[in-house]
Amino acid sequence: QVQLVESGGGLVQAGASLSLSCAASGRTFSTGAMGWFRQAPGKDREFVAAIRWSGGTTYYADSVKGRFTISRDNAKNTVSLQMNTLKPEDTAVYYCADVRYFNAVAVQSTTLYDYWGQGTQVTVSS
Repeated sequence: QVQLVESGGGLVQAGASLSLSCAASGRTFSTGAMGWFRQAPGKDREFVAAIRWSGGTTYYADSVKGRFTISRDNAKNTVSLQMNTLKPEDTAVYYCADVRYFNAVAVQSTTLYDYWGQGTQVTVSS
């Protein structure tokens, strides 16, 4: 029932910034969390960041901590990912994810999440 649409991807040089957005339609619940994952060609989908819908507690992968910031707008059912100081290794397709019943222990696991967006490409050149 939930549909997620990402936007904001593009091609930038190393050190630049990008901001991704995810709009959720049909999200009638006020629990859970939304997050971002990324997947490079030939690699597994990996966790980037997540934010709890109630309270706003954030979680980050070590590789992006201090560079990326996740935020949410509960009223608009949107989440954003501000990416600063981008590196070539950040190049991937970025996916928005949504989970109705959050489990902090499994926050980095793809299996926790119930819904996924189609992805948006982020390319960082050196």
